[in-house]
Amino acid sequence: MITESLKFLYARDLNKLKTEIETYQNEKKLWKINKNISNSAGNLCLHLIGNLNTYIGAQLGHSGYIRQRDLEFSLKDIPRTELIEQVEKTINMVNFTLEKLSAEDLEKEYPAEPLGYPMTIEYFLIHLFGHLNYHVGQINYHRRLLDLE
Repeated sequence: MITESLKFLYARDLNKLKTEIETYQNEKKLWKINKNISNSAGNLCLHLIGNLNTYIGAQLGHSGYIRQRDLEFSLKDIPRTELIEQVEKTINMVNFTLEKLSAEDLEKEYPAEPLGYPMTIEYFLIHLFGHLNYHVGQINYHRRLLDLE
């Protein structure tokens, strides 16, 4: 079933996010922006945590999570250990929520229209996975550029 694949893929790539955050040689560079780079790795990490906790945790898992999206981009200097802890909690939340979804649930309409149009839960979970990967790739590139300095 696709939920098993999604659970594996989300866990795999959220662990990649955790590894990227752990791999920064200088923790301060997690929060650095440079020239045309408008979002730091730390803020992208907070954004991914907020995004998944909103659209999977709150909407599908009824976790009660309340997103503060502005803070995802304005908070700075959160300790690396706290970011990693939040990523680990997000892994657990995604896994817990996806375990509850049946094949029939995936065919249902997602309860909101964050992309501006109706879609199935399955479609939006795949979209969210792509969004996760896009930003993990940005963080990887950010880290490799800044670790050269």
